[in-house]
Amino acid sequence: MKASELARIVRLRINLAPGIALGPGKADLLEGIRETGSIAAAGRRMRMSYKRAWQLVEELNSLFDSPLVAASKGGSGGGGASLTRAGIDVLVRYRRMHAACCAAIARDVSALSKHRSSAAD
Repeated sequence: MKASELARIVRLRINLAPGIALGPGKADLLEGIRETGSIAAAGRRMRMSYKRAWQLVEELNSLFDSPLVAASKGGSGGGGASLTRAGIDVLVRYRRMHAACCAAIARDVSALSKHRSSAAD
């Protein structure tokens, strides 16, 4: 199985606090903010409401000792958002952990897929 295929099927979720996890959705939201410079645009890319995107950003910002996302209010010049150094660090570490998990289980996932029933397709 190719690494890119494995990365799509393996979902790493890290429980940071009771009921609160850092997983692929929050990582993708952080990545979207980094790429678009906007919480709203990152949420739209994920088919997520603006309100939900903001809730997740607020949750992430409250979980760590410093905010992961810095946002500026809109207005005539428009607002924006960017990842802080902590946000970049969290995102990079999450992606690295995910890649390490994929690498660690690749052989076993490949073996499992050989035993998969044709009815599963």
